[in-house]
Amino acid sequence: MDPELEAFVPLFPHVDLNDPVGARASLAALSASAPAPDLTGIDVEDRMAGDVPVRVYRPHEAQGVIVWMHGGGFVMGDLDTEHPWTARLAAAAGAVVVSVDYRRAPENRFPAALDDAYAALVWTAEHTEDLGVAPDRIAVGGHSAGAGLAAAVALRARDEQGPPIRHQLLNQPQLDDRQDTWSARTFTDTPWMTRDKITSAWRHYLADTPASPYAAPARAEDLSGLPPAYIATAEFDPLRDEGITYALRLLQAGVPVELHQWPGTFHGSQAIPTAEISQRQVTELVTTLRRALAA
Repeated sequence: MDPELEAFVPLFPHVDLNDPVGARASLAALSASAPAPDLTGIDVEDRMAGDVPVRVYRPHEAQGVIVWMHGGGFVMGDLDTEHPWTARLAAAAGAVVVSVDYRRAPENRFPAALDDAYAALVWTAEHTEDLGVAPDRIAVGGHSAGAGLAAAVALRARDEQGPPIRHQLLNQPQLDDRQDTWSARTFTDTPWMTRDKITSAWRHYLADTPASPYAAPARAEDLSGLPPAYIATAEFDPLRDEGITYALRLLQAGVPVELHQWPGTFHGSQAIPTAEISQRQVTELVTTLRRALAA
């Protein structure tokens, strides 16, 4: 493990997804400890995308827009916990960010989160003029479970001839409920993300509902016709191999893909801003989005 990251491992709070309320409070406290983002040159507004709350970050000059889904295993996270990242993404990438406050499990199981994410995409496409961006400059993205939702939104938009998506920005995506990859079987107790947490997340999200490609995109048989993708994985992460496999399958389906497997990292470790490798990860996410939305 990268030594700059390893030093922080003992400081991570214990999070038990079997206790959703406690897990949410723990993540909220961790997020609140982060420095407040610099909002200079960005207008921030809470709006409603139909019935879905969203927070819109609008730089004074933007090349396009990304519909962004926060992480948290479908259980944790909200607009406030994602605020430090989404503000930074908007400022650094020169992109409007529509951060989606999708409904969380177990109170709201699949397909509630997907329906909310897709509704936010449709709303964004209908409001590009208001947002000051071109209608062909829409991306989707997310961290972890949010990246899985972004991938599912891209599948649904393709299948339903929905709004055109220019790019998928998938950071450490949670894509496969089956947990049968080598990394899922081997990295059972790695920092921040464990096999038990992933099992709990899928149980909360799916309950007794049979998994479909819209719930777990790794189950999709046909990946052709999807938007170009950037996929990043962490070395010591149970989710690593499902992200790499998804990237390879996209490539085999004719979809342009940029894949970066970050050595020495663990799930979510890019949130440790002082580590040099975290700075590289964040810079690459930002520049990838900027490039994808460029005219």
